[in-house]
Amino acid sequence: MPLSASAPSTPDLITRHLAHLRVQRRLAERTLAMYQDAFKRLDTFCTKEALSLPAVKPHHVRGWAARLHAAGLGPRSIAITLSAWRGLFRWMGREGLATLNPVEGVRAPKGPKPLPKALSVEQAVALSTEAPPKAPPPRSRDAREAPWLAARDHCMVELLYGSGLRSAELLGLDVSAGPQALGWLDRDGAEAHVLGKGSKRRTVPVGTQALKALSAWLEMRPALAPPGEPALFVSRLGRRLTAVQLRNRLKQMAIDAGLPTHVHPHMLRHSFASHLLQSSGDLRAVQELLGHAHITTTQVYTKLDFQHLAKVYDAAHPRAKRKG
Repeated sequence: MPLSASAPSTPDLITRHLAHLRVQRRLAERTLAMYQDAFKRLDTFCTKEALSLPAVKPHHVRGWAARLHAAGLGPRSIAITLSAWRGLFRWMGREGLATLNPVEGVRAPKGPKPLPKALSVEQAVALSTEAPPKAPPPRSRDAREAPWLAARDHCMVELLYGSGLRSAELLGLDVSAGPQALGWLDRDGAEAHVLGKGSKRRTVPVGTQALKALSAWLEMRPALAPPGEPALFVSRLGRRLTAVQLRNRLKQMAIDAGLPTHVHPHMLRHSFASHLLQSSGDLRAVQELLGHAHITTTQVYTKLDFQHLAKVYDAAHPRAKRKG
């Protein structure tokens, strides 16, 4: 229906709704500011088409969302805008001011999935180097436990980066195979047997450096782990290491190695896949080693590989000035 003199105007309804959000819902000022921007867009669209808010239909909202996208508004901003509009019409329904919520079922366009972050080869080597880490304070707990701490952490990094394990697969490893073991290492066969997503088992090769690191850690482990503890990687208390503890250790190791980026366990898995694909070009082999059920999941690393190639091109080719 066109605008009516007796019906509340769009600016009046928006002002009332914002007051409701501020007083009743107690939304944060930043959220209110984003919603206010969204309502300004809605008011502009309604004014241009001479529509009152109760007259807005789903096809109007879909068209307006498409215009916002064509104008360069990002998918996240469009999603916030639609959320604000949806809440407005829902409130109007409760107040008896609208019989239809035209935003229900309208979705924002999907944004591009961010590429996984991977270390460069030099950064990965620096993290897994056998050089001693930055010395902790002499009387600190890390200093007292430095030998076994360094051996354990070095072994974990070698397995994460050298075999592409997930953090849960790494932490689920036992010292030896057994009926209750989720995973274990076969030193003679240079293989790791792990339980991945969907309770799927797979076997991955373990490199020479990882085997050396494993031997060094196993020499230290008996002084820490109580008899009968099956976990390969244990904490200071002799219990199976947790995911939080692993993340904290990797963060500290990255700082000690002077890396300019935050490092987490999955970043080493991404680095494993990216570097292997750069060297071999064998996407199917990388899929098998990572334990991906579908090749499309692994294909993201081809984009990482292209980024590497593009950087080489930009740095080396005399006609590489593609953008100003």
